[in-house]
Formats: sequence, C-alpha cells, structure tokens
Amino acid sequence: MSVIVRTICALFLLATQSMGAREGASGVNISENLFSKKDEALPIDTIFKLPAPIPAFPPSGGDFGTGFFDLGGLQVTQISVFNKVWSTRDGGLDNIGATIFEPQNIPKEFYMLGSYSQPNNKALFGWVLVAKDMSSNTTNPTLKQPSDYTLVWNTESLDINQEGHAYVWLPTAPNGYKAVGHVVTTTSDKPSLDKIRCVREDLTDQSEQYSLIWSNNDLYVYDVRPSNRGIEASGVRVGTFVAQTVETTTNLSISCLKNINANKTSSMPNLQQIDEIMKIYSPLLVLHPNDKFYPSSVNWFFSNGALLYTKGQESTPVTIEPNGTNLPQDGENDGAYWIDLPTDDENKDRVSIGDLNSARSYVHVKPVYGGTFTDLALWVFYPYNGASSAKILFFKNVKLGKIGEHVGDWEHVTLRVSNFNVELWQMYFSQHNKGTWLDASLLEFKVGNKPIVYSTLHGHASYPHVGLTLLGKKGIGIKDDTEQSDFVFNLVAYELISAEYLGSAIIEPPWLNFKRQWGPTIDYDLDKELKRVRHLLLGKLKSLLDKIIKALPKEILGEEGPTGPKEKNNWIGDEV
Repeated sequence: MSVIVRTICALFLLATQSMGAREGASGVNISENLFSKKDEALPIDTIFKLPAPIPAFPPSGGDFGTGFFDLGGLQVTQISVFNKVWSTRDGGLDNIGATIFEPQNIPKEFYMLGSYSQPNNKALFGWVLVAKDMSSNTTNPTLKQPSDYTLVWNTESLDINQEGHAYVWLPTAPNGYKAVGHVVTTTSDKPSLDKIRCVREDLTDQSEQYSLIWSNNDLYVYDVRPSNRGIEASGVRVGTFVAQTVETTTNLSISCLKNINANKTSSMPNLQQIDEIMKIYSPLLVLHPNDKFYPSSVNWFFSNGALLYTKGQESTPVTIEPNGTNLPQDGENDGAYWIDLPTDDENKDRVSIGDLNSARSYVHVKPVYGGTFTDLALWVFYPYNGASSAKILFFKNVKLGKIGEHVGDWEHVTLRVSNFNVELWQMYFSQHNKGTWLDASLLEFKVGNKPIVYSTLHGHASYPHVGLTLLGKKGIGIKDDTEQSDFVFNLVAYELISAEYLGSAIIEPPWLNFKRQWGPTIDYDLDKELKRVRHLLLGKLKSLLDKIIKALPKEILGEEGPTGPKEKNNWIGDEV
C-alpha cells in the first residue's frame, strides 16, 4: 500500500471516529445512523392534518364540539400541540424509534396529566387531556400535586441514537388519588411537584395496554386505554402512555379517567350534528372490479323475494314485509327461523347479485371513552357472499368450490370522532370475525375528508389499502384480495338505525331486532371441497392446508348464515 493510500485511509478513519462511528467486534463500523438515519427526515417530523378544514357545526345546546367537558367536577380539554422532550431513532416499529412530547398551550388553570408518545414511523397525530378542578370540595379537590416522584427508567446507559437522555418519572399520588401519566425529563433532577397533577380516585378507572410504542431490552412503552369499554362504560382515555421495566398486562402503574357526570351524554352529537358528521367523513367503499355480488338495501332484498323460513314448516316460507315488520322480534338465535333467497333459480340469481343503486349504509351511533368520543358504525348488507379462493405457494388463484359461500352478508366500518373538536381520529375495518383500528393519519382520502375502504373479492372484508392479505401461513391460505375499481359506493347514502342515547328520537327498524340468521345453514362436505385442491400439494403441505382452512371461523367457511348487526359483540362493546 502506498504512503498516499495509507494516509487517506488513516484520515478517513480518524474522521469517522470523531463523527461518532461505533466500534464493533469486527473493528470500526461506519454507523448507518451517520449516513441514513441521523439527518433523514422521519414520518413523525410531519404533523398530520385532515385534507380539508372541518366546517362549523350547528349548535346542540350540549357540549359536543365545544372543546371542554365536565367529568363530574373535573373539566378536561384535548391538547394536540406538543413540545418535543426526547427522541430516539433506534428500535421500535420499523426500527426508527419513538418520540416523547409534552402538551403545550395549556389553558389557564388547567394542568398536565401526563406526557404523550408515539412511534416515529407515522406522522405526528395525537392528543392528551389536560384538566381543571371545578369542584367546590376544598378538602379533597379533584386534582392534587404528587407528593414525590419515582424514577422508572432512564436512557443514560443505552447505546442508541438519541437526542440527549430521557428520565421517565412516575408521580407518587397522595392517598385517595392516582397518577394517570408520566413526566419525562432530560436530566436526572426530579421534576417540580407543580409540573403535573394526580386525580381523585373516584374520577379514575382501570387502564390496560393498547399498542406498543417502543421497547429496548428492559423497558416497554405502551399506549393505554380504559379496560372497560362500550356504550355504558365510563372510562375516559387520557392519551398518555405507561412505561414498564417488566412486560406485564396487569396492575399498570397509571390509571385512566372516569366520567362520573350524571349527564354523560351531554357531549354527544344530536341528529343534525350526526348528519353533518356523515357528510364530512362518510367513507367511499371501493368494490373489487371482479366481484359480481354487490350490496343492496335491506328493503330491496325483502321486496325482491327474500323469504322467511320457520323450522318444521320449510315447505311454506313467507315473503318478508318492508322493514321486516313480519320478522320475529327479540328471542335468541335458536334456529327456529332464518332468511333465504327466492326459491326459483332466475330470481335467486338476480337477488344474489344485489343492487348497488338501492344500497344504504345503516348507521349505529354510540358513545365511547365515557362520552368523549363518538363511534359511528356503518353497516352494509350484501344479499350474497361469493366463494373463496386460495393462494397455495406459486398457485396464485385456486378456486375452493363452495367454501365461503353464504346468503346474507353484514359488513361494517367504524368512524371514531372526537367530541371535543369533531376530528376523525381513528377508523375500524372489519375483517370477518376480527378487524383493525387505524389512525386517521394512516388512511387514504380521496374527496375531502372521506376515507377510502376497499372491499375484498367475494368475502367483502374491509381494508384501508389495496393488496392481498393471506389468511394462513407459509404461503398457503384464503385470499383477501382488494383492487382499485370504478365501482364505488358512497356511504353517505345512509339510514340512522340506532343511537340509544337519543332515546325515542330514533325508532329502530323491525329487521334490526331479528335475532336469527340472515341465511340458511349450508350443508356441504368440507373434505370433499378440499380434495379439489389437495392434488396441488405434496406431503405435509396437504395437512397444513386442511388445518388452515378448518381453523377458519364458520362465517368465512360459509357454513352458517350470519346474524344481524345487533347480535355482534361490538354493538354494545368496543371493536375487537
């Protein structure tokens, strides 16, 4: 090696060491952070805003959209403007780290309840609640300073790409009070006791882990939410996180809030405001271009020959009246009644196709998080669910005979809207017997603030983006396939079918209280259907296919007709 070359190499080595390159087992390693992470913009560097401004809402006489709610002597408001406290570009989702923030622009006489954190792999989009004592109880006010702090964890010893060091503190709550969030500092000095407030115990509820934000060996940072959720639940999500040095799902160190106001629904939208929400956020449902089974309205289905069957009287089915006025009400799904297509082949085929022109979304509006958010579940009815297909290794589209076919198909998506500022925060996509919540920052929008929903071929599960989802493993499974299409159903064509908090203002249609199946039980030989495709596989792959298919829920296999929306667990509870 020449003197010139050795000199250049030595200078380069010194330069990289002075810039902070790490030394590994194989010698000096030029840190990828220097050239790919350190100066690279991250998704969180962008603040997410909805595509279009939210118009002014009509007044309601209540608290909806006013920005402030009284939880029972404790007034809260939602803050989504933050100061960054600490950040790392290592670990976490997509291995690009996470960031911790404090709320800023806190109104006068309001106090911070905890810090906010989120992964760096998505645009900044979050909130925390801040609170003000409105009670007249001077002995036991709704808020008190902590008596001390406990250091949960710090990042001093971590060999990670980070901006300074983080010290995560848990407030020590006075007797009768609980902490609902952490304070994070960049020095080892304890925070001021005036930095945060603890909440009187009767205004708190049990919390649980929701989603992992970041972890590193002995620290786990989780978003948290109330353990008890649903229409009647009082737990209020604070927007804070929990930091744990052991991975446990019980006895979390922080609580959530609880709405003990006697009028919990004063923060909920009225009929006119529900209509405005639908005009702004009603999704656009993109149907698969190769799907021949479309949605229809329930009344179109009834008026075009759908039949009600009674056990023991199968030879004499009866036509169904508009709105299902002659359907059996209440009871339980005991197999005594079911709905089916017309008996003659011509009308059976015609009705199974559906009628997109008549289609409606059937909307159920309910309070969540103690009335601080509103869920709008938008249900769509399909007269028929088509047969499934599979991907088996390099065989990309294997027909599965009758597997997946059934009469009557109820699908839904749910919009979660903040009652503080009427912003869309999350959307739920139902996928057979489960589903996925997605932040608004991760949705596709096409027209204003209307999110896109992609419906799968034949199965009609809902997804936020186009592509193939395989319900299986090792390259074998049922296909959930979505594509771009010109067949689009705007769910703004809606009928409000239920909003329990509005009482007699909403009259539920009789069909909603039909507790039985919207399709007959189909009796087919699953093994016979699987035999059609087993010849494509060798050895253990045949049994793997059998296990994957037979483990699928009956609503995917198509063995049973589905029950209606009101029979689903999410009708009164949270989405799974």
